[in-house]
Amino acid sequence: MSGETDLNKLLASLSPKPMPGEYVFASFPDAAYGDHAALSPIAAFTESEGLTLVLPKQKADQHNVHYDAVFCGITLEVHSSLEAVGMTAAFARKLTEHGLSANVIAGFYHDHIFVPAADKNRALSALGEFN
Repeated sequence: MSGETDLNKLLASLSPKPMPGEYVFASFPDAAYGDHAALSPIAAFTESEGLTLVLPKQKADQHNVHYDAVFCGITLEVHSSLEAVGMTAAFARKLTEHGLSANVIAGFYHDHIFVPAADKNRALSALGEFN
């Protein structure tokens, strides 16, 4: 499945759904992909400063991992194409209108937005304005 590319169809069917739990972003200098598997990361990205992992907050706390903020994840359940144009800009603009920050990770099937935990309901409401 290649996913939807039509921006109007994408925005009309975002179907934002909160992910269970809370998440944190943590950086591990000198780490490589696959390190820290015990932390159950849901995403990883290698940067020049180190390995960034998105972790369940509970795991980070259990292992005394440093983080700066706590986030809630929102999955846009529409199956968007990785080549779709404008969707990220549209929902980022909508969240900006409501004064909300967003950290976006694109998976093969869906986009996942991480917003400050205290702003989860406001973000869901803002994203619901596309329907």
